[in-house]
Amino acid sequence: MMKNMKTIKNILKFGVLAAGVAIATSCESRLDLEPKYGFNSEVIYSNPDNYINVLAKLYSGLGLSGIQGPAGNADIQGIDEGFSSYIRVLYNLQEVSTDVAVCGWNDPGIPELNRQQWSPDNSFVKAMYARIFYQITLANEFMRESSNESMADRGFSEADQARIRQYRAEARFLRALSYYHAIDMFGNVPHITEEDKIGAFVPERITRANLFTYLENELKALEGELASYSADLYGRANKEAAQFLLAKLYLNAEVYSGSERYADCAEYAQRVINSGAFAMETAYQHLFLADNEYSPEAIFSVTFDGTRTQTYGATTFLTHAAVGGTMVPADFGISGGWYGLRTTRPFVEHFPDSMLDGRYLFYRDGQNLDIASLGVFSDGYGLPKFKNVTSNGDPGSNASGGFVDIDFHMFRLADAYLMYSEAAARGAADQSTGLSYLNAVRERAYGNSSYNFSSYTAEDVLQERARELYWEGTRRTDLIRYGKFTGGDYLWPFKGGVLEGSSSADFLNLFPLPTSDLVLNPNLVQNPGY
Repeated sequence: MMKNMKTIKNILKFGVLAAGVAIATSCESRLDLEPKYGFNSEVIYSNPDNYINVLAKLYSGLGLSGIQGPAGNADIQGIDEGFSSYIRVLYNLQEVSTDVAVCGWNDPGIPELNRQQWSPDNSFVKAMYARIFYQITLANEFMRESSNESMADRGFSEADQARIRQYRAEARFLRALSYYHAIDMFGNVPHITEEDKIGAFVPERITRANLFTYLENELKALEGELASYSADLYGRANKEAAQFLLAKLYLNAEVYSGSERYADCAEYAQRVINSGAFAMETAYQHLFLADNEYSPEAIFSVTFDGTRTQTYGATTFLTHAAVGGTMVPADFGISGGWYGLRTTRPFVEHFPDSMLDGRYLFYRDGQNLDIASLGVFSDGYGLPKFKNVTSNGDPGSNASGGFVDIDFHMFRLADAYLMYSEAAARGAADQSTGLSYLNAVRERAYGNSSYNFSSYTAEDVLQERARELYWEGTRRTDLIRYGKFTGGDYLWPFKGGVLEGSSSADFLNLFPLPTSDLVLNPNLVQNPGY
């Protein structure tokens, strides 16, 4: 099947190189820098047809690690390039730090994530921070160069200006997405927009509560600027993606701002649902296969192609790292496994009906349920959720080379259903509607309505989110919202640094700001506890 975004993928292959975006940071958030281009930036922006090429670089920043795939010209320094892609570091911070994943590798930074023992100099913490602010820097520059004033000064036609304004709204969404990850993982961070002039200054610090307000305003504005979802916009920002991200912001409002906003979460989740643009995928596994583009459930996806967008991060990582032991790599559309990722007994036990639940994708042959050693791949059930084969069983386009075709659905309809259900369980939305949405997720999982809830609690929603959304970058955030990421109410192997799991300190609910950025920017203050 041809990728719906084939044109964009070709831009990612050729246009990004033409744009030549090549900032290299040392895992620092130098937001006052102007992106350096292989060509003079004024030359690039003087041609309206080049704007889509630079926009492609913004999108590629979510999945690729540089401008020469799969490696060789990295966007950021200070970490192995294969480890540094946005989705890969997001996964490591959001999933490996929780009950749903362990990684057996001993590369610097990984054991500390398994054990909740990270520091300001952890390489994955620094890489996530750098990725976030690299994206923000690129978006700010694009927005400066695509302002009405800049386009008028260049004498662009009205048609070209209208087209570029749509690109600008997409860049604004991508900036909001990165600021959302900043508020979620780092709290009080440096803040700069397209209104700030390039020059020798250090960015001001924005508090977490003020960043919440900023993001709320940005996403509400984008609701009116972005086009509604259509098949032609698969893989690109759309109005419903902005609504979804706003719902996610409101879902965690009490953590981010100190005041709950569950009613607003339900309202914006309902807007996504009511758009009519999305429907539940018929089979759960289809969401994570090589032909998962065009999924009716996908609201916003990061697109990949084993030939055109090669990377050692993202879904290539999620597929290979989960394969090892007695697994046959060809069954997963790859040439070999990386013997890294497994899961824990507490997470397996979230599936009381085991094989009846279509989301139960564990691999048990030769695997122990309990983990005695992180470095032994056979300790812990395998969880090969992502498979580089199509729904017909055919391998992906570059199976022999090891690069996958699997798109990463960052936002999907089931999550919108579950956000509304949680808001309803907390008394902020209609209970019967919330129950129907929760059961819609369960019916897809079980294949019928036999396992539907007749009533439910917020705790039931957390359990359903674990079963539905594992390994998709939400688990840490969900556990924090429920007060279970730290403390001793919920334990899993190696939490707190011990085999059986132990209580951990609440300051770990935020990651630290990298030491290097604190040195560069005296306006910043380290998060408590570090």
